[in-house]
Amino acid sequence: MLNFDQFEVFTFDCYGTLIDWESGIFSALRPILAAHRPSIPDAQLLELYGDLEAFAEAGPYRPYRDILESVAQGFGQRLGFALTPQEARALPDSVQHWRPWPDTVAALQRLRQHFRLAIISNIDDDLFAATRPHLGVQWDSVITAQQARCYKPGSAIFRLALENIGTDPARILHIGQSIYHDVIPAQSLGLATVWVNRPSPRAGVGAVKPAQGRPDLEVPDLKTLADLATPSAAKIG
Repeated sequence: MLNFDQFEVFTFDCYGTLIDWESGIFSALRPILAAHRPSIPDAQLLELYGDLEAFAEAGPYRPYRDILESVAQGFGQRLGFALTPQEARALPDSVQHWRPWPDTVAALQRLRQHFRLAIISNIDDDLFAATRPHLGVQWDSVITAQQARCYKPGSAIFRLALENIGTDPARILHIGQSIYHDVIPAQSLGLATVWVNRPSPRAGVGAVKPAQGRPDLEVPDLKTLADLATPSAAKIG
């Protein structure tokens, strides 16, 4: 068990961890698939999404809107159909409508009483601006892929976050839904990590590239983390 008294800052992945991005992904991609071919199982859809997104993010930096358009186009290429321009934009356009998991806001509000909170997210600034009001707390720092011109699991976005936060890495706890994007790179820079293993049709992986890692703590949701972290936490004055 982690000693939460040692931490001053909690950094969070956003989409997947705080936001139910799988529901958002389904809302954009299922109608496209239904219009062009028989549906595919949800787990297969998430696996293909994770592969396509990782491939797009591994190249030269492009805005996340472009990444999501590339992912949508990739579904057509892999499954044998062509998307209309409107269909290609449906996935990035849907991000503004993605909503938090049911436990997110209450858990963040509890944690905010004891810790500084920061976001480290593979997102564009304007897309996060649409999400921010739904999270219900004040953020001390928000670090995006657009600012770093680097997508997780690249180290540049984490290094920018550490510079921005200005706190000893030993006092920072990073929380994420993805072993690949969050746990492994954060640990490589000396951060303790929590894996939020949210429910998914693709259990234990979700809409990301699979990877093997050992987080310092695994929880099923953010409420569980708040229950563990807040009783012993020293309130920041």
